[in-house]
Amino acid sequence: MTSALILIDLMPRIIALPLAPHSGDEVLARCRTLARAFRASGQPVVMVRVERPNVAEQPPGSGFAEDLVEDGDIVVVKRTIGAFYGTGLDEQLHERGVNTVVVAGLVTTMGVESTARAAADHGYELEFVADAMSGLAADEHEFSVRRHFPRFGEVRDTADYI
Repeated sequence: MTSALILIDLMPRIIALPLAPHSGDEVLARCRTLARAFRASGQPVVMVRVERPNVAEQPPGSGFAEDLVEDGDIVVVKRTIGAFYGTGLDEQLHERGVNTVVVAGLVTTMGVESTARAAADHGYELEFVADAMSGLAADEHEFSVRRHFPRFGEVRDTADYI
């Protein structure tokens, strides 16, 4: 079994939002820890960020958080809510023999959930890192983590991967 870590929208302008139950900085720190663990075990790390379509220039803070992406990471730029549509992500994962995706990042009920649903549609097994994601509101995050995500796969915490 080959797993890949998919980290969603760890961009300064999203990290800075008033997120709950975890701050953007807390999520970023946990995602960095997860990425180190996956890289150390030779498993793929996918870094995803969003670009707004049909605009001349992206808003400030639209790149990845500083020192997040490393050589060998798969970099995906999406123009929709989820990371699969029109990005070639499915093909890149298949090339590496991935059958399980571990999803974390920002925001729980948007990019994370949309990417996870598409991954399920593509036949991947799913794992969610609940303390390495956060929402625009704590109750939205908790509802997804407790009600939606268990229907798609395993819900875990960062410590489970260390």
